[in-house]
Amino acid sequence: MDYLSNLFFTPSITQSLLVITLTIAIGIFLAEKLKIKNFSLGITWILFAGIALSHFGMRLEPNVEHFAKDFGLILFVYSIGLQVGPSFFSSFGKGGLQLNMLALGIVLLGVLTTFCLHWITGTDIATMVGVLCGAVTNTPGLGAAQQAFADSFGHTNPSIATGYAVAYPLGVVGILLSIMVIRWIFGINTKKEEESLRQASINENNIPICVDVELTNPAVDHKTVAEVQKLLPVKIIASRIIYKSGIDEVANYDSQVQVGDVLRIVTDKKSLPTVELLGKCREENNSTINTATSSLVSRRIVLTKEEWNGKKIGSLGIRKTYHVNITRINRAGIDLLATPDLILQVGDRIMVVGDQKDVEKVADIFGNELKRLEIPNLLPIFLGIVLGIVIGTLPIAIPGLSQPFKLGLAGGSLIVAILIGRFGPLYHLVTFATTSANKMIREIGISLFLAAVGLSAGESFIPTIMDGGYMWILYGFIITILPLLIINIIGRKCLHLDYFTLAGMTAGATTDPPALAYATSLSPDNERASVAYATVYPLTMFLRVMTAQLIILLCC
Repeated sequence: MDYLSNLFFTPSITQSLLVITLTIAIGIFLAEKLKIKNFSLGITWILFAGIALSHFGMRLEPNVEHFAKDFGLILFVYSIGLQVGPSFFSSFGKGGLQLNMLALGIVLLGVLTTFCLHWITGTDIATMVGVLCGAVTNTPGLGAAQQAFADSFGHTNPSIATGYAVAYPLGVVGILLSIMVIRWIFGINTKKEEESLRQASINENNIPICVDVELTNPAVDHKTVAEVQKLLPVKIIASRIIYKSGIDEVANYDSQVQVGDVLRIVTDKKSLPTVELLGKCREENNSTINTATSSLVSRRIVLTKEEWNGKKIGSLGIRKTYHVNITRINRAGIDLLATPDLILQVGDRIMVVGDQKDVEKVADIFGNELKRLEIPNLLPIFLGIVLGIVIGTLPIAIPGLSQPFKLGLAGGSLIVAILIGRFGPLYHLVTFATTSANKMIREIGISLFLAAVGLSAGESFIPTIMDGGYMWILYGFIITILPLLIINIIGRKCLHLDYFTLAGMTAGATTDPPALAYATSLSPDNERASVAYATVYPLTMFLRVMTAQLIILLCC
């Protein structure tokens, strides 16, 4: 009996490892079993499992607790940064900027609401930061706030984690409820909304498409492919030619075309009216270019050789050397037009067109070995973590602050990961990781963090709730739903955004996967919710982490 008591209740490194893994196992079990109509608190059950075990006397050895909390947070935030890095800066383009401004409004209104509740109720601002993080279901913000407090005062504040844990469950519900309320306020019929969007988006799609153009414009007669491409003010890629004689060949830059020839062109849908200046356009699926005698094939090749990482397509000379055209690049599920200045990354799926034997040569050059992608690239992970820790702990003097500002482990790791994810390939740093590998790192990190937080906060959780902490549930619900309703009404009424985009933006602005699952279920046939979520997620995550720290540093 003494053996079991010491094993579970006497703090040591071995006991801490046992308790952490037990906490994670219990939390994951509860996440899988406790669901109401597919709704679950998910991995957050680990936090509540830790609170329960801590309440009954299980504690961690202090050094192990700090390590698990900090390292878990770093792994979680860094994996997120690597994932969103490639799309972080491009998300500020047309349309994306508008959505990001709405998400910024949600973040700022949430902070303002938190301050108002602090002034009205007199609740400690550190506690309110925890409530804020729970209300918007943002765990990295919680970690950043806890670290900022510890750096400032030399000790942790359990009420931050307690506020988070109390506000989190109703925060998840409030996010889903806000999406439903907007639908009710504006009387939205999802089927009618989807149909109207389908009609409106016919000419607004920027996804690369393939068309066959029967050349009728005399201006292109006896011109080379390179000259034809220069005639148009839009980006096109000519991949194949079927001559009037019936011969089918790869469209090299110096290939000469005549009126009556058919030219296969890859472009985007918005450029289609301009392409029609060349002649009659036919969609690829309805074309006649795929003749029975054609020796050309189209094939997707996966880039797995690291020496091509960070290279521009135009610098490879693939078309000239191998008579093979690169027409499209699929990266992270998104099709990109293969323009000469597009930079390749390991993991890209390259669409090529050419003779069978030539395509095979190009496949060997690029690698096309899927098993090589299964080998993890650990260098950018650990090198990035080193840089993230250095930058995160670097003191930055800001006028008005009593002490230097620090980005913290979460903020530093997030910024470095975003920069490496975006610019790493330019310096031939392979940042590709399979989705499953990235998710594994992320889940291990957040599990360690939540377990350590729960086990450190559990001792004071019940007494705090009994001493008036139950009111934090109401504060959290107000912080959740008020900013979401205000911004969604503005987005619908003033900016005329569609319901699915608003639902995805709401999920992204609260970094809430269950809300994304609900938003995508509203219209399984379109990806507007997922696109909106991915558009605002990077900036929102960054802002949540930064604002949580700043409130602690400025107001505590």
